[in-house]
Amino acid sequence: MSGDASEFDVIVVGAGVAGLAAARTLVDERSAKVVVLEARDRVGGRVFTDTLPDETWVDLGGQWLGVEQHRLSAWLERYKIPTYKTYTAGENLLLWKGARTRYRGTIPKLPLMALLGVGWAQLRLDRMAKKVPLDAPWTAKDARAWDSVSFGQWMRDNVGNDVARRLLELGMDTVFAENADRYSLLYALFYIHSGKGTDILLGSEGGAQDTRIDGGMQRLATAMANGLDVRTSHPVSRVRWERDRVVVECTDTSERRAFVARRVIVATPPPLTNEIVFEPALPQGRAALQSEMPMGAAGKCIAVYDAPFWRDEGLSGQCVSDEGPCHVTFDSSGPSGRPGVLMGFLEGDEARAMGKLPDAERRETVLRCFARYFGERARSPRLYVDKLWEKDPWARGCYGAFFPPGLLVKHGALLREPVGPIHWAGTETATVWSGYIDGALSSGERAARELSL
Repeated sequence: MSGDASEFDVIVVGAGVAGLAAARTLVDERSAKVVVLEARDRVGGRVFTDTLPDETWVDLGGQWLGVEQHRLSAWLERYKIPTYKTYTAGENLLLWKGARTRYRGTIPKLPLMALLGVGWAQLRLDRMAKKVPLDAPWTAKDARAWDSVSFGQWMRDNVGNDVARRLLELGMDTVFAENADRYSLLYALFYIHSGKGTDILLGSEGGAQDTRIDGGMQRLATAMANGLDVRTSHPVSRVRWERDRVVVECTDTSERRAFVARRVIVATPPPLTNEIVFEPALPQGRAALQSEMPMGAAGKCIAVYDAPFWRDEGLSGQCVSDEGPCHVTFDSSGPSGRPGVLMGFLEGDEARAMGKLPDAERRETVLRCFARYFGERARSPRLYVDKLWEKDPWARGCYGAFFPPGLLVKHGALLREPVGPIHWAGTETATVWSGYIDGALSSGERAARELSL
């Protein structure tokens, strides 16, 4: 084993935006000596902007600045990174049981009882969510009852109209990137409260999908990393810790390197954190927490056209469909509108199934889906690219890790609780905008400020 010559005040594990926010805060506010260790060959984590052969940039990871996402807004302002509004002009599409309908707003045109069912469910969920304390959801009055059932079971028990329930399921699949039977009602309510309510979570204009970053969200990660000591291609394999000292070991194909510091901030998703060997072992509850939090599954499928032809037809590019595999689409073109970029989401088990297909078959399946929504012109893009996050070895899924029934009450209090010199960051640990870029940033800031150096 070769050792690094320097010792540090703090080691940050993970150069996603949570880890970068932690490192940046420590360096800027406390002049700490910090090193950031990142397994990938790039910074950004689940933020990833790719440049295609024709120089078109596309966000294959997190891409939106939502309303009331104050931390993300502040970081973008700090680096003077320009933004523009998500394209929402024109009408949206609903493809339901083979019928294609145009509509405006967040909720499609549906039979009256279905609309009433969706509205009632959202109202009740928002009211219940406000009863869940953001910093301690396990202390809610009904926490045990809510954590004992899945969100899917709640919808079956409380949303009687089949169309309303299916539409709500599709919307929530897009929010959580997982089947609603796999996470608890308590976790869903916390997430809704954390994200300012169902309307904002589901909405584009005035919602969580309101604004884009000109040039892609990767610009923020790159700007944050500039001037920091970031070591890419340094996957962490082991953390040996005492009360006031920590040794972090990285393993690559050629050697093992050790870094020494007074404190460490681990800013990786819980399932990946669980693959790090801790010596001594983490307390049983903390170890159980990260071993029992699975990752959701999400994929982004992007087709690039010479122009956004759907706009000429008076369409926004947004579609909701009961058919798959992409149940939701967005216009993801740049601010000029040229070229035209259409993006579709894959979620949950459909994302996992699509990830098993050969690339060519997956491309054909997605473009066939786009053609059903927007016509035959959608079948022939000049470029196509997708990203299945479950197949990324340093993510294992997206958007984030979630709480199955029973886990949040049992071990949720340990999510942010330091263990000796080990502190925790990552969007999963955020109290506001958990699961989003904004939450990742605030989690890094919080972890940095709780350290005693």
